[in-house]
Amino acid sequence: MIPGIVAGQIVAQSRGSSSLLVRVGPEEFSKLLSRMKEPLVVVVEGDNYYHYLTSYKGLPFYTKSAEQLRLPGGAEVVNAEGMSIPD
Repeated sequence: MIPGIVAGQIVAQSRGSSSLLVRVGPEEFSKLLSRMKEPLVVVVEGDNYYHYLTSYKGLPFYTKSAEQLRLPGGAEVVNAEGMSIPD
């Protein structure tokens, strides 16, 4: 699970819908991060994939990638043990 405080902040920014999650490809996720001054990114390293979660303009965005993404220098990174993604 994502640490409670971080998960709460991301869900609270998702316009009140805890089941809303925008899934994008790794390239689009990186583009979103490049638009943000100091993005907060939750990262989970799985067996075959890296999972990433951030919030942009009130919506939570998620991607997974076989390769580790290069994050912007100003990114605040939370390395979580796991992540629960709605279906």
